[in-house]
Amino acid sequence: VQLQASGGGLVQAGGSLRLSCAASGRPFGSYGVGWFRQAPGKEREFVAAISWSAGNTYYVDSVKGRFTISRDGAKNTVYLQMGSLKPEDTAVYYCAARARTYGSSFYYESHYQYWGQGTLVTVSS
Repeated sequence: VQLQASGGGLVQAGGSLRLSCAASGRPFGSYGVGWFRQAPGKEREFVAAISWSAGNTYYVDSVKGRFTISRDGAKNTVYLQMGSLKPEDTAVYYCAARARTYGSSFYYESHYQYWGQGTLVTVSS
């Protein structure tokens, strides 16, 4: 599976952005997908994830109520809708995917098989 993340950019605090993670190589529907981010000088952290059936979603506390993860099976794409953005959301955002049988958690990097390149989100104050 090849993943392509896009949609980053510069936005003012309080604004919105939608990130996309497009998959190619094989059907995406059987993979869970997560978004992680890495701010300058910090470790990469979990942001959100969606299960293969889209029946379950997971968020880090700091983005709950502001970010929404979703998937479009027909487009083989997972989205991260980000709203009420804050300067502390500034980071490079990465999407990652894992098969159902690979790992057991959506929260940890090591449980993901495939990674896309990052897309930079900058939130100005």
